[in-house]
Amino acid sequence: MNKSWNILFLAGLFEIGWVVGLKHANSVTAWILTVIAIYLSMHLLVLSSKKLPVGTAYAVFAGIGATGTVILEIVVFDEPFRLLKILLILLLLSGVIGLKLVTDEQAGERDS
Repeated sequence: MNKSWNILFLAGLFEIGWVVGLKHANSVTAWILTVIAIYLSMHLLVLSSKKLPVGTAYAVFAGIGATGTVILEIVVFDEPFRLLKILLILLLLSGVIGLKLVTDEQAGERDS
């Protein structure tokens, strides 16, 4: 099961790449890389969903993408830092972590 979580995490990283790419791509190369990131993120999401519950996988995927995109926009692209935005991202992360913890427990119960 741990391999599926690693694949899902990688899918989330590629999601960050394509979301940022959609906003900032300004050349043919950047657009090609954005399309590749879209493909890889969706492909890896599907792979991880073969072992993880699809609802949990998608929620974690979207949470990683949203969190990473907001942080990247603040750190790299000079988006204004707003405390409320960071607090909401922390709330989102707590939900993602909670889903992972609950999913691991449920998987262990099913295997017994």
